[in-house]
Amino acid sequence: MEPSRHLEILRVEMERLGAVDPAVLGAVVPTIDGWDVERVVRHVGKVHEWVLGMLRLPPGKALGDAPAPVGLPKGPDCLPAYRAVADELLAHLEAEDPARPCVNFAGDGDVAWWMRRQAQEVAVHRVDAHDAVHAAGGAAPDPIAADGAADGIDEWTRFWLGIRWGQRFGDLPEDLAGRTIHIHGTDDPAPADGAEWLLAFTPDGVRVEAAHAKGDVALRGPANDLLLALWRRRPLASLDVVGDAAVAERLLDVARF
Repeated sequence: MEPSRHLEILRVEMERLGAVDPAVLGAVVPTIDGWDVERVVRHVGKVHEWVLGMLRLPPGKALGDAPAPVGLPKGPDCLPAYRAVADELLAHLEAEDPARPCVNFAGDGDVAWWMRRQAQEVAVHRVDAHDAVHAAGGAAPDPIAADGAADGIDEWTRFWLGIRWGQRFGDLPEDLAGRTIHIHGTDDPAPADGAEWLLAFTPDGVRVEAAHAKGDVALRGPANDLLLALWRRRPLASLDVVGDAAVAERLLDVARF
């Protein structure tokens, strides 16, 4: 996905999150223990502050050199404060060269990495906030755009599972070695960058291919539903699961970042 599209998605999702009614800030997020809408808003705003700090670091600086975020105020004031920091981050990213080197929490990268990560960060947490609103009697969340959700699945498989899990926890559990999972998005039309992945677990980690191939289990559904299930915002039962569901259940039990 092009960085310009990440920024389009980021703008939409920031606007959706920033437009939450102050009256529902206390609504409980049903998929994250102990979280309410206010915590979602304040968390995402704090992340935006943190990212701005990294984007402003001079060359040669490390992750730990970024200033600590101040955080958003509590109560209804968190919403205008969120909109302000979201606008600041978006304006900064829109003025950036996506190819400029920039540190991230997994190592060296570029600004485009942060464009993608922030688009995904806000999209999933926006759903968290709207899930809370829905559970309190409001409208169901609008889905994440199919191409954005498919890009999020790609990030989840290749970065979070393929790189970040090992950085934090070491080797994947031995009982996953030799198993395969096929993830298949069913949106019509399909996203331009595709929406199929084969995860093959080996003693050395996970190999990810953009491929249509049979796995021990296949997870099928719209990209929005697949992404939310991978992030444990939706149960596996919300997908079409074909094959050995225990393999997918084991992966999602392990994949906590």
